[in-house]
Amino acid sequence: MSNLQFQNDLDKLVEILPDRIRQHISYERMEDVIEIVLDIGRVPEVRHSDGKIEYIDTTDVEYSDIEYITSRVQEFTSDNRSGIPGTLHRISAIRNRQGRVVGLTCRIGRVVTGTISCIKDICLKNKSILFLGRPGVGKTTKLREISRLVADELGKRVVIVDTSNEIAGDGDTPHPAVGHARRMQVKQPEFQKDIMIEAVENHTPEVIVVDEIGTEAEAQAARTIAERGVMLIATAHGNSLESLIKNPTLSDLVGGIQSVTLGDDEAKRRSSQKTVLEREKQPTFDIVIEILDRNTLAVYKDTAEAVDYILRGWPIRPEIRKVDKEYDFSNAPEPIPARTPNVFDKINALDNKIEHPESLKFTFSRQKYVDEVKKFKKIYLYAVSRSIAEKVIERLDLNAEITRNLDDADIVIAHKNFVKGGAKVLSTAEENRIQIFYVKTNSMAQIQKIIKEALDIVELHEKQTFFDITEKALDEAKLAIEKVLAGAKNVELTPQNQQIRKLQHELVEQHNLESTSVGEGENRHLRIVGGMDFEEKTG
Repeated sequence: MSNLQFQNDLDKLVEILPDRIRQHISYERMEDVIEIVLDIGRVPEVRHSDGKIEYIDTTDVEYSDIEYITSRVQEFTSDNRSGIPGTLHRISAIRNRQGRVVGLTCRIGRVVTGTISCIKDICLKNKSILFLGRPGVGKTTKLREISRLVADELGKRVVIVDTSNEIAGDGDTPHPAVGHARRMQVKQPEFQKDIMIEAVENHTPEVIVVDEIGTEAEAQAARTIAERGVMLIATAHGNSLESLIKNPTLSDLVGGIQSVTLGDDEAKRRSSQKTVLEREKQPTFDIVIEILDRNTLAVYKDTAEAVDYILRGWPIRPEIRKVDKEYDFSNAPEPIPARTPNVFDKINALDNKIEHPESLKFTFSRQKYVDEVKKFKKIYLYAVSRSIAEKVIERLDLNAEITRNLDDADIVIAHKNFVKGGAKVLSTAEENRIQIFYVKTNSMAQIQKIIKEALDIVELHEKQTFFDITEKALDEAKLAIEKVLAGAKNVELTPQNQQIRKLQHELVEQHNLESTSVGEGENRHLRIVGGMDFEEKTG
C-alpha cells in the first residue's frame, strides 16, 4: 500500500475520534503506531511498535468520548470487534458487567509489503502452510500478502475466510492489498468452521486463507479442506510447533498424537520406555512456519518429520530465514504442475536422443532407473488401512508417504475385495497411468509385502533379473514400433508386469504412436496400434 493510501486510511480513523484527541494525530506521528487506547477514567494512550507509550492528552477519557466513537462505527459483533469500511483498522471494545463499553482499542491497520519475500519459494510449492506466533508479530500481515501473491502472480482462485475482517478490511469490498482474492465474511466467530466448508463447496477455490484457527471444530474443518486437495494457508494460536503438538484442541493440525505401547525389542532398539507418544496421522499442513519476531522466521519444510523428531526427543533445527535478507530463488523449483511428468521426463532416458519422430534411438539406463526407483513416492490407499501402511513405512524407513490426493500419487494400493464395483478412483488411476497394486487382506504382513513390491524393494539378484527382463521388453517394443511405422497394425507384445508395461507405453508415446493394455492377470500385455485404429488406451 502506498503512503498516500495509508494516509487516506488513517484519515478515516481520525474522523471517528473526538476533536480533543484528533488534534494530536498526524500522519508523521503515526508512522510506527500500533494502536490508540482509550479507557474510562484514564488518559488516552498511543502505543508504538518499539513498546513506547505516548500520552496524548492530560484529560481522562469520559463516557461521551467512548460514545462519540462507537456511534460512528458499525455495530460490534459477538467478539466485541468492529471496523471502518475500506480500511484495515480494527476497533475492539471492553465492556463492564452490565455490557456497557468502558474501553476501546483502535488498532492501526497497515499493509506492510516484503514480509514474505524470504519465503516466496515456499508459497509457490502448492503446499498447505501454517503460521504460528504470538499476537502482534505479523501473522495476519503475511496472510494478506500471500493472498495477493497467489491470486495475482499465480492466477489461482483464492478465497479468504475473514472472521474479524482483519485480512481484507471492513466493508463489502475487499481492501486492494489482497489483490484479486475473494473474501467471505463471517457473521459470528463461532460460524468460521461453517464458512470454511461453504467456501470449498460453493466457490471452487484452489487456495483458502484463514486467520486464527482456534477450536477443535475449525481444526477438523481445515483437515476436511486439505483432504479435498485445496491448498490451505492459515494461522493458529501457539508460539511454536512444540506447543501446538501439546495443545489437545489443535494438535490435529500437525497430525495429532497418540500413546503407543512398544514391544520389548522395539523399546530396546529405541532406548526408550515401552509407552511412547507418536504421531497419529498425516498432518493437515505440509509446512509450519514459526514467526519468532517481525524479522525472523523458522521454517519446518516437512511437518510430519518435524513432529516425529520432537515426539522422539531427537534434535531438529528449522531453517531460519530473515525478512530483511535477500535470497536467491532463481534455482527454486517451479510451482508443482497439475499433472505429473511421464517417466521418461523423470529419468531423462530420451533427452537429446530423439532427433525426429521416426527416430528409434533409445537406451535403457540401469543406473537411471535405479535413481528413479529410489525417488520419494506418494502412495494413495483405497480401502486399505492407513494406520498399518504408515507403520510399515516408518518401520522399514521407506522413502514414501501416504497422500490423500490421487492427483499427487505415484502408486495406488487397493483392497482386492473392493475392485468388483468398478471404483472410479481405480479407473482414474489407470487413465493417468498410475501403478495399482492389490492387497488381499488388511493385515500387517500383506500390506508390508505389497508396499515393498510397489516400491521395488527386492534383493539384488532379483533386481538384476528385473533389469535384464526390462531391457529385453523394451527391445521388443522398439521392433514393434518399427513394424507399425512401416505400415503394420495391431502389433502385440509378450505379457509383462505393470512396471514394464508403463515403460513400454511411454516409449510408444515418444514416437507419436498409441498403445493399449489388453488381456487379464498374467496375460496382460501391450497392443501397439496406429492412426484411426486406436480407440482407447489404459494402464
